[in-house]
Amino acid sequence: MINTTKKNIIEFFENAGKDVKLSEERKELLYSISDKIIEELEDRDKVNLNFICTHNSRRSQMTQVWSFFASEYFNLENINHFSGGTETTAFHRNTVKCLQKNGFIFNVDDFSHQNPRYLISFPGTKKSILGFSKLYDDNNNSYPYLAITTCDSADENCPFIPDAIQRFHLPYVDPKIADNTDNQIEKYDQTSKQIAGEMYFIFEEVHRAFYENETID
Repeated sequence: MINTTKKNIIEFFENAGKDVKLSEERKELLYSISDKIIEELEDRDKVNLNFICTHNSRRSQMTQVWSFFASEYFNLENINHFSGGTETTAFHRNTVKCLQKNGFIFNVDDFSHQNPRYLISFPGTKKSILGFSKLYDDNNNSYPYLAITTCDSADENCPFIPDAIQRFHLPYVDPKIADNTDNQIEKYDQTSKQIAGEMYFIFEEVHRAFYENETID
């Protein structure tokens, strides 16, 4: 049993926000995403985010989960977080273990050896998101949405996404390269921390746009 507390996950997230290393090009991309989120919230009063990777098993799941946490941390409402793939596999067990270690709570919603469904939350919230491997246009993913591809393969194999308001390519290193090696845990933590730090960057900008003169609790 992994012991998770609100303090642990907040510390991980805030440290990720402080430690994240960003090139100027990467910053411009993150600013573009935050600007579009702000625009959608102002125009439509809500925004759907769909993080897309090939198998929807590692990076796209991590970005969905950390995006969910970031919007809650920054007191942002009416932002919905989804993920999907160009193929269906499973929410990889190493990804689940990594996110549990970071502080997230996984409750099995529908058990399947091939592709179990999880209700994912964290200490201090009554909200949860549904996590399982699915296609990016699955019925569980509300549309229209901002499509954010998290791997080069998904970007190349999804030349046209009809329900996307706009599309961004935000690739991450695949921690799969370290599966069954001595540095497996370290590599998954590195990817998770990079994603958490960039979600911090994006949603801090969104928070600033709506709560310029307020502080975060």
